[in-house]
Amino acid sequence: MQKYLIVGAGFSGAVLARELAEKGHLVDVIDKREHIGGNCYDFVDDTGIRAHRYGPHIFHTNNAAVVDWVSRFGEWTPYEHKVKAMLGDGQLVTMPPNRETARIVGKDNIVDTLFRPYTKKMWDMEIEDLDQSIIKRVPIRDDDNELYFPKDKFQIMPVNGYTSIFEKIFDHANIKLFLSTQFSKSMEADYLHTFNCMPIDEYYDFAFGELPYRSLKFKNVTLDAPHIFELPTINFTNDGPYTRVTEWKNYPRHGVNDYLTKLTFEEPVDYRDNNMERYYPVKDIHGKNRETYAKYAGIRNEKVTFIGRCGLYVYIDMHQAINMALQFASKID
Repeated sequence: MQKYLIVGAGFSGAVLARELAEKGHLVDVIDKREHIGGNCYDFVDDTGIRAHRYGPHIFHTNNAAVVDWVSRFGEWTPYEHKVKAMLGDGQLVTMPPNRETARIVGKDNIVDTLFRPYTKKMWDMEIEDLDQSIIKRVPIRDDDNELYFPKDKFQIMPVNGYTSIFEKIFDHANIKLFLSTQFSKSMEADYLHTFNCMPIDEYYDFAFGELPYRSLKFKNVTLDAPHIFELPTINFTNDGPYTRVTEWKNYPRHGVNDYLTKLTFEEPVDYRDNNMERYYPVKDIHGKNRETYAKYAGIRNEKVTFIGRCGLYVYIDMHQAINMALQFASKID
């Protein structure tokens, strides 16, 4: 039996903690926030509507092993995500753009209408300066498919919310959870090894400079109306501050209220303008940020393994974070 420290109570930390605990090891998990679940944290407010504090999270993957793993910790319901983009005249078109979108917007106008303004707001970059792998996450299609993730076999959401899933993952006698707890390097002395989700540049005191991140500010609005939109997510194509709005009741099992609806608007900002909340690593086309990350990753440190978006400086979805954590755990007896 060994003792491990995990910094971060999101999916990367939670999955790794559970796997190590089931192998008989003792695991302490700390998180500077007051809640578990990382950016997947959700809750039901006084309107009876469930919301995700840090923006909507849709679980989608082709990895059956990952689905099998998370299915151990709660009931999931099928959900096929659809997104519309609102044009200047209020008309809604399908995103990612399909054949109908091209007909309405004009095939030659798709990039400038749907991608360029969103990219500028989201990344504070012109589309030409952003790594194309980010753009390719939202491909242009030549069919009439309206699904946002048409190629993913598994598209699900937790019946009782993500927070309930995390509660069950952490429910093991070998796991101790410490919330509202800041990490200190002095903690490492008490453990065989540390798995750390914190920003790698912050851990090393920004020795090679700061790695840039984009963040999100959220504006929550409760309206005296049963519904506003037909779908949960509407993207904006204008040059205003918001990239999209979420109407939470339109997601399955997110509450019932016959008189009110709750919306959340998202405003992308630099993380330094949002209490240092790091959400998205910035993948520039020239790879300068990855070069800086590589310098940090190249520091020899046998006491620490970095995991998660901030630890690895990668833009990954939930299923990828889970799969990576399972791979890390598989290397430990």
